Amino acid sequence: MEPLSIDSIVVEHPNEMSLPTPGTSSDVMAMERSKPKGRQRLFSGLHRIGSSPSLTGVGRTRSQSLRSSGNASMSCMSLSNPGSPYSNGNAYGSSYSSELSNGFSTAPTSVANSPPSTPFYDEQARRWMKTPDVRSSTPLPSNLRPRSRAGLECEGDYFSRPVRKTVKKRPNFNFWGEMPTEIRMHILRYLQPKEIVRCSRVSKSWHAMCFDGQLWGDLDTHGFYRDITADALVNIIKSAGPFVKDLNLRGCVQLKEQWNNTSFIEACRNLENFSLEGCRIDRTSIHTFLLQNSRLAHVNLSGLTGATNAAMKIIASNCPRVETLNISWCNNIDNRGLIKVIEGCPNLRVLRAGEVRGWDDIELMSSIFQRNTLERLELKNCDSLNDDSLSALIEGVGQEVDVLTDRPIVPPRKLKRLDLTRCRSITDVGIKTLAGNVPHLEGLQVSKCGGLTDDGLSALLPTMPILTHLDMEEVEGLSNDVLKTLAESPCAPHLKHICITYCENLGDAGMLPVLKACRNLTSIEMDNTRISDLVLAEAAATLRTRNRATRALSASERPHIGLRIVAYDCANVTWTGVREVLSRNAEISPPSSSGNGSGSGTHPREIISLKCFLNWQPTVDEHTKRVLKGDFAAAARLERKWTDWMMLNEEAGMGGANARRRRRRAREAQMMHADEEEGGAGAGVGVGVGRRRRARSGPGVCVVM
Repeated sequence: MEPLSIDSIVVEHPNEMSLPTPGTSSDVMAMERSKPKGRQRLFSGLHRIGSSPSLTGVGRTRSQSLRSSGNASMSCMSLSNPGSPYSNGNAYGSSYSSELSNGFSTAPTSVANSPPSTPFYDEQARRWMKTPDVRSSTPLPSNLRPRSRAGLECEGDYFSRPVRKTVKKRPNFNFWGEMPTEIRMHILRYLQPKEIVRCSRVSKSWHAMCFDGQLWGDLDTHGFYRDITADALVNIIKSAGPFVKDLNLRGCVQLKEQWNNTSFIEACRNLENFSLEGCRIDRTSIHTFLLQNSRLAHVNLSGLTGATNAAMKIIASNCPRVETLNISWCNNIDNRGLIKVIEGCPNLRVLRAGEVRGWDDIELMSSIFQRNTLERLELKNCDSLNDDSLSALIEGVGQEVDVLTDRPIVPPRKLKRLDLTRCRSITDVGIKTLAGNVPHLEGLQVSKCGGLTDDGLSALLPTMPILTHLDMEEVEGLSNDVLKTLAESPCAPHLKHICITYCENLGDAGMLPVLKACRNLTSIEMDNTRISDLVLAEAAATLRTRNRATRALSASERPHIGLRIVAYDCANVTWTGVREVLSRNAEISPPSSSGNGSGSGTHPREIISLKCFLNWQPTVDEHTKRVLKGDFAAAARLERKWTDWMMLNEEAGMGGANARRRRRRAREAQMMHADEEEGGAGAGVGVGVGRRRRARSGPGVCVVM
C-alpha cells in the first residue's frame, strides 16, 4: 500500500456534515483505503502538483502564485493547537510531529519510507476537517514579504532569492568641489602665505577661497614683507578683515602711502597682537588702530617716531588688557606716558622701554612697585636710571624697616628677567637693593655697567636660587672672586648661560670652579679674557662626564651641540687647548660596566661648538661638521693631521741644526692637512692631489704669482 500524502487526506466537507466520533474508527479507515475515482482523482492530482516542488527543474515556467501585493499564503500549514487531538473538536492533533510525518514527506530530495504494517498511531489523527468559517492559510510576516517583483526571483515554490542590482556610477564627481568648506580651509592652513597667494591664481573660486578670512587669522609678514607689494598686502588685510587677530607688519615700509586709506585701517577691529616695528606710520594711524581694537594684549611700537605720550594715554584708557608693551627707542615717550600705562593696564607683565627718558621719576617707580605685576623689565641704555629710582622700584618709598637687617620689609618682586645693559648710573648701592627681593629672577643682564664691582654682585648672587642666565660683559671692575661666589651659590646647578666677555681680570682661577660646579651650562662667552687651555680642557671633561650619564647613541642617531664656547682673542689659549676639544668631540668612550649593551665603545651624544682663533676656525668648523654627520673616523683623521702640521710648524720655527728639513716636513704636513680639510680628496693618493699647489700657496711664498 502506498503512503498517503497530506493533500490526499485534506478534504472539504459541507457545513451540514457531522464530525466523526472517535468510536467510528473502522469507517474512517475504510474511507481512506478506497481510491478516489473520476473527478476526485483529477482534483487530488492537481492538489499534489500545486503543493510539491518536484517539477520545478523540468522546464516549467516561474510560478506566479506568489504575488507582491496582497496577503501571501502557504498551503498545507496547520493552524491547530499541537496539544490533545480532542481539544477543540475540529482538529485531531498536530500534522507536523516528527513521528507522524515520517512516511508523508513531500520534499523532492526525501525518500519515501514504507509505513509499518501495524501503525502505532491512530490514522484518524491525520484527518483535518476544513470548514468555511475556519481559515485555511496564514499570511507571511511583513519582514519576509517581497517588496517588489523585480527584487525577487520565484521558482516553483515559496522560496526566493534576491537579485543583485547593478551599481550606478556617480557621474562627473568633483572631489574638491563636493568637499565641505571646513575641510578645504583646514587643508589650506598647512600652506605658507606665499603658497596660498600662488594658489589664488587657479580660478575665481580659488581666489575667493584663498583670500577667505579664516586663513589669515595670523598675518605675520616677517617672511615675505620684502617680496610683496603694498597693494597686495592691503588687499589681503581687507579680505581678512575681522578674522585677523595677530597682525605683524614689522619692516613693511612700502605701506607709507597706504596709511591714509581708511578702509584698510578700519578693516582690523579684533586685533590681539599688534606690531608696527620699523613701519613708517604717522601718528593719526597709530591712534586709529589703538582706538578701534580694545582687546589688544601685545603691542609693539618699537622705534616709531609717531608713538607719543598721547598713544600711551589711549592704551591706558581703551586697551586695559595689554600684557606686553614694547616702546624701545621711542624718543617721544617719557615718564608721563608710562605712568598712565602703569595705572590703566593692571595686567601688564612685560615692559620693554630701552632708551626711554624719565626713569629717574620716583613717582613712576612707586607706581610700578605698588602694582608688582611686571615679570620682565628691559631698560637698555637708560642713563636716567640711578640708584635711588632702582631702590624705589624694588623697595618702595617710606616702607617699614626691619631693625635687625636695617632693610625695608616688602613683599618679594615678581621679576623674572631684568635687563640693565648700559645703565651707567647704576652702582653697587643700587644692585644691593635687589638682594633678597627678587627670588624668582632667572635672567640678569648688567653688561657695560662700569660702576659695578665684586661687592654688589657678591651680595646679590647667593639670593637668586633659580638664576639661569648671567651677563656681565665688559664690567671691568670684576675679579675672580665674583666667579668663585657664583660657583658656591645655590643657582650653580641651574645656570645655563654666562657671559664674561671683555672682563680682562677674569681667568682660570675663577672659571675652573664655575665649570666644576655648573654642570648644566650650554653657553659660555669668555673672549678677550685671561683664560687658558686649562679652561677648555675642563669644559671638555665636564661634557664628557655629562655624556656618560646619558643613554648611548644608537645607529640612527647623531650627536648634537650641547655646549657653545666663545674663546677667541684669548692670549693664553693655544692650539693644544683647541686640539683637546676636537679630540673629545670624536672620542670613543669605553663601555660602562653597568650597561647592558654589546660591550663596544660609544661616541658622545653632546659635543662642543668652539669659536677660537681666526686661522684655526676653518679646521674646527670642518671637524664639527664631520662629527655632526656621524663620520667620526674622518673627524679623527682631520684632527690627527692638523696636530702633526701644528707640531712640525712649531719645530720649523726653531733655529739650530736641521732647520731646513723641519721646514720641509712642515710644508708637507700643511699640504696633507689641506687635502684632508677639503674632505679627504687626496688622502692616500699623494701630497697635494686634492687641490692645486699654487692655490694653496700663501701670499708670501711667491711674489710674482
